[in-house]
Amino acid sequence: MSTPNVHILFFTIFTGLLLSTLCDINQTQNDVALFIFGDALNDAGTNNYINTTAFFRANFSPCDETFFHYPTGRITDGRIMADFIAEYAKLPLIPPYLQLKNDEFVGGANFASIGAGALPETFAGFVVDFKTQLKQFESLVKNLRDNLGDKKAERIVLDGFYFISIGLNDYVAVLNNPALFQSVSMEDYVGMGVGNISTVLEGIYKVGARKFGFSTMLHLGCLPTIRLATRNGSCSRQGIELTKLHNTAFPATLTKLESQLQGFKYSLFDLYTSLTKRIQHPSTYGQPFALSLRTLIFFLDLKHLDGKTACCGSGPFGGNYSCGGMRGVREYSMCPNPTDYVFFDSNHLSERAYHQFAQLIWNGSSPTTKPYNLEALFKHGNV
Repeated sequence: MSTPNVHILFFTIFTGLLLSTLCDINQTQNDVALFIFGDALNDAGTNNYINTTAFFRANFSPCDETFFHYPTGRITDGRIMADFIAEYAKLPLIPPYLQLKNDEFVGGANFASIGAGALPETFAGFVVDFKTQLKQFESLVKNLRDNLGDKKAERIVLDGFYFISIGLNDYVAVLNNPALFQSVSMEDYVGMGVGNISTVLEGIYKVGARKFGFSTMLHLGCLPTIRLATRNGSCSRQGIELTKLHNTAFPATLTKLESQLQGFKYSLFDLYTSLTKRIQHPSTYGQPFALSLRTLIFFLDLKHLDGKTACCGSGPFGGNYSCGGMRGVREYSMCPNPTDYVFFDSNHLSERAYHQFAQLIWNGSSPTTKPYNLEALFKHGNV
């Protein structure tokens, strides 16, 4: 093939990608509210407004310095997955519910709380558990009714999107107290947690929600804090088993809810597999999976240098939960470039990891994201 023809071919492909991306960007989606529930993966600062300890807060340096340049309460170096989803949906950053005034409503609300679990006993008294988050959502909807009228409030709730991450802390808590499994089996414990998740989801649905986004449980057994606890740096077999049990039970529950609740639609992102690949192949994993300019540019830049060690913390693998020096251990180290790491601290992901996962749940395809991706649910509510 001659050189001019090569140039023409490249220009044609590039122009097609650019036009495709611009068309995607120009689609307005900001008439849909985003409601966020869950734990640290989604918390944008809820725990700044409750009576808790530094163990369950992230309102101190070096948290959030990559993007915000000051601590917001997000337990990472910058943005979390929910922030990127709001961006893709043409929404502003969604504020914590507890930050809002009664007559204030800006694109949605974030109820997620660092340390929250599906089980109310998980870190009770220090966090906003999942059932309490439901009660807060019910209060918000009541205020919407009072301020906007029933019809408009119902439309906001019905057209809204509900992004949820919950359950991890129930398993972290029990890994720190393995004696519990002398009285209850792993299967029964997971069943209790998933059962509580199902109950709260039915409650959110009852208020009027119809479109949901979820992730499978991340690779609990290979968190830096767990590697530290195993002493030899290996992943925890018990943590892996709990994760697998959850990732079997939870999708089955979603399938059941979809069959029982009219109009219930959801997207489930395989966070477990996606994170595992980055832990095992931090510097080499990642190829374009969709023909769009945004995705192509992003994945050409995809490179993690460390998939096992936390950017911020102390001890082997950065596994001590000491980032910021406010949680009992004053000494900690902070890496010069958090974008080189999968994990920000001993338990939580970096902004770069969240960015990659947000793109996968937004416009990824099966089996990574199924039965729909978030883009489909936002654009075409009744898919």
